[in-house]
Amino acid sequence: MADHLNLGKKGEEWAAEWLQAKGYQILHRNYRYGRAEIDIVARKDELLVFVEVKTRTNLSHGEPETAVSPHKIGRLRKAAEHFIFTTDWQNDVRFDVIAISVEGNREVFHAEDAFW
Repeated sequence: MADHLNLGKKGEEWAAEWLQAKGYQILHRNYRYGRAEIDIVARKDELLVFVEVKTRTNLSHGEPETAVSPHKIGRLRKAAEHFIFTTDWQNDVRFDVIAISVEGNREVFHAEDAFW
């Protein structure tokens, strides 16, 4: 597997661990619908959270969270709608971004309600 794919998978692992430590229940990892993929679907109390994870080894191309494009957001929304419909979710939802930088020490930035 390519190094950037390994880093991405490792970042998703770190993000899931981080969420669990904050009291989130991980419902699904790498949920796919068509060409869209949601890295993590989690639940905290009566809130369903769709999480996009971005991991970078250095910040020469900017902060990891800036890599979530409008096109990516559109795909995430479609996959989330499918998840909500197929699970008959009736409560609130939120879209978060977890940005992980591993330049030096590992740093986690959790942007709650990052987009809609």
